[in-house]
Amino acid sequence: MQLPVFPSPSFLRAGKEAYFTFTVSCYHREPCCDSRPEDCGFYGAMADKKLEEVRTQFVEKVNRAVIRAVLDDLQEKRVLNEEEVEEMMEKSALKQEQARALIDGVRRKGPKASLIAIKSIHSRDPFLAEELDLTAFLEGSPSQSLQALRPRANLSMEETQPVESRQGIKLCPPGVFEKIQREESTKIYPIIRDLKTRTRLALIICNISFESVCFPRRDGAEVDVAGMERLLTGLGYKVETHTNLCSKDMADCLREFAARKEHETSDSTFVVLMSHGLRAGLCGVKSQGENSDILSHDTIYSILNNKNCPALRDKPKVIIIQACRGENKGIIYVRSTDAPSADSLSPASWLPEDYESDAIRRVHVESDLICFCSTTPDNVSWRSPQTGSVFIVQLIKQMQEHAWCSHLDEIFREVQQAFSNNPLQMPTKERATLLKRFYLFPGY
Repeated sequence: MQLPVFPSPSFLRAGKEAYFTFTVSCYHREPCCDSRPEDCGFYGAMADKKLEEVRTQFVEKVNRAVIRAVLDDLQEKRVLNEEEVEEMMEKSALKQEQARALIDGVRRKGPKASLIAIKSIHSRDPFLAEELDLTAFLEGSPSQSLQALRPRANLSMEETQPVESRQGIKLCPPGVFEKIQREESTKIYPIIRDLKTRTRLALIICNISFESVCFPRRDGAEVDVAGMERLLTGLGYKVETHTNLCSKDMADCLREFAARKEHETSDSTFVVLMSHGLRAGLCGVKSQGENSDILSHDTIYSILNNKNCPALRDKPKVIIIQACRGENKGIIYVRSTDAPSADSLSPASWLPEDYESDAIRRVHVESDLICFCSTTPDNVSWRSPQTGSVFIVQLIKQMQEHAWCSHLDEIFREVQQAFSNNPLQMPTKERATLLKRFYLFPGY
């Protein structure tokens, strides 16, 4: 079921409540609105001015995937032809220049083209549209927000409960999806809902057999791979799996994955790495021990950072690592009255606002990333030859159960809680730079 986007102006004037799917009208052959012809004249005349007003913010905030999707809409509706779209995309490698070319090119086509572009932006990224006040514009009043779009205040039990499972994953019902978008729109990562243009990728690297007798075969790892493939496929990712690689091949595989063009039209990615491990990192199949054929965690983070993987900038990048990180058992014995102390947090220091919003801007080398490791540094991870790694088993279980209504950080906390009364190991979040809440919205 698709999320309804906005009621037509005629419905608003009649004081009626309507919900229906938004469609972009053809520029040459059909009216530019789904309401009365006089509405087209009013909104068309105002659309050009509105695009001019939001140009700077649009250039700064839009991502490449949305630019590409909007251009596809404009070409499909014959607002732009193929040559014009190619010229805009080839104008510059900079996302900002492509965004400027889009706005300026559409405005040159006239007010009807501007209105179609605004509708397309709203359809492709409703969160950005709301931030730019495009939603209120389409509803006919700059002072209105999403009031006319909001669902009924009292949702039925069926509308707030997960719907039928897909590959073991509980799916997000429309009522919950709309509620989260309405109440947390500025705090969550947007998703691309068009399955025809969305190209989510996930990577799994799993080492099972090793050359050295120092590292026994990781029996049960095949179960982990099958479980993660099923989970990520069910969440809408095309999964690539590689097994039994040395550290150099693992790094090369990560670099090739980071360079994939599909990330430009994706909204997120998962990278799952499973192997024997040491404090220094993950072992390649040729490892003989410490400092021998080791893929360091820092190398993984560097390959997927904003400098080396620009197509995933501003998009959540989730790294899952199943590996030992030392030889300690990771437990101590304490008296039942002992309690941990809490450290105070120091206030954040802010940089001076001396950057330019409508030009080349500074970005963090690393952001929008989180790594979830199976255990804390220096300690072991446990695996069953029959059922697989205890961390992977719990991760899959909690994702299947909670992804329909919880963001990723909450799901990871559920995984950690599962180990709280069973001190085999303690999964830990590292390099956590997610700037927003990452909801997976299974089923969308």
